[in-house]
Amino acid sequence: MQLLETDEHRLIRESVIKLCSEFSDDYWEEKDRETSFPFEFFDAMAQAGWIGIAMPEEYGGAGKGIQEAAIVLEEVAASGAAMNGATPLHLSIFGMHPVVKHGSIEMREKYLPDVARGKLHVAFGVTEPNAGSDTTSIETFARRDGDRYLVKGRKIWTTKAIESQKVLLLVRTQKKKDVDHKTGGMTLLLADLQRPEVTISPIPKLGRNAVRTCEVVYEDLEVKLSDRVGEEGKGFRYLLDGLNAERILIAAESLGIGRAALRRAVRYANERVVFDRPIGKNQGIAFPLAEAKTKLDAAELMIKKAAWKLDNDLPCGTEANMAKWLAAEAGFFTADAAVQTHGGFGYAREYHVERYWREARLMKLAPISQEMILNFIAEHDLGLPRSY
Repeated sequence: MQLLETDEHRLIRESVIKLCSEFSDDYWEEKDRETSFPFEFFDAMAQAGWIGIAMPEEYGGAGKGIQEAAIVLEEVAASGAAMNGATPLHLSIFGMHPVVKHGSIEMREKYLPDVARGKLHVAFGVTEPNAGSDTTSIETFARRDGDRYLVKGRKIWTTKAIESQKVLLLVRTQKKKDVDHKTGGMTLLLADLQRPEVTISPIPKLGRNAVRTCEVVYEDLEVKLSDRVGEEGKGFRYLLDGLNAERILIAAESLGIGRAALRRAVRYANERVVFDRPIGKNQGIAFPLAEAKTKLDAAELMIKKAAWKLDNDLPCGTEANMAKWLAAEAGFFTADAAVQTHGGFGYAREYHVERYWREARLMKLAPISQEMILNFIAEHDLGLPRSY
């Protein structure tokens, strides 16, 4: 594992920073306030080739790894875009991983080039009201009818459903009670979203409001058999293949938010004068920011380790989960310290740190909670009994 950044990685970082500098904090505050999707930013990133960074070259991507994708998403978040900017890219960079790995050649040729170019938006539909983190308890069902499926059910927390043409949808093709193992009988479908059989309702939420997250109801939605990802009944296994990559990318985004928050906090601590001295001279201000820097740098090392191991086909489940846990904690700690540093102004939208705080809080919940990560580490790394 190489700790020093390569010339290629440095060039990626510098290029993303330059592009993101064209989209100010005020741009992101406006998008968040108006719940308006950042199409201008998304299109600029697509035109520069960053959305296809981890896609295979034969399908229009750059063929790079998770290390490179993590750099892109970290710098997007660190620019001040936070999750309003990172999430739209994340879903395209990572969301189609099951198709890349398990989709038919025809499916890959049909969809992946348009995803890489930013022409096709894809959402991810897994979570349900009565299942939560227990994915094996989903109830949305796809009934086989000749050369098609008819999907009926309800999903929640489907991000970008309003803007997306397609959704990677996890459904049951066998009832849970009818399978030998609870993870069996689940299938992945690449389904249409903008259809009369689909009802999409945005969920009002605390942050990341430029990217709406929705409840989606399916009423006998037709999905062609050719739009099934891999084999019927193996969808859960296909999802697991991409979980480590997802953890690492989320960690990189959390790190980026923390860096954005720390940058603003340090600037304010140097410029704000109270009692005839900059407030950064006070240890009550300085120490939390120094602690934040320490936490962020420690998380960054774990992200690099996890990404390097994944790209080199080494087992990295523990590292990927630790990276997500550490970065989510560090990002939120830093965002909270930034609000505190600004005092009352930290609560005002014009200083932006309240937006970082709202978005950093999400990372401790999604796509998996901090507690579930500790469950994983306790069971798989420490050998303790499974707790759920």
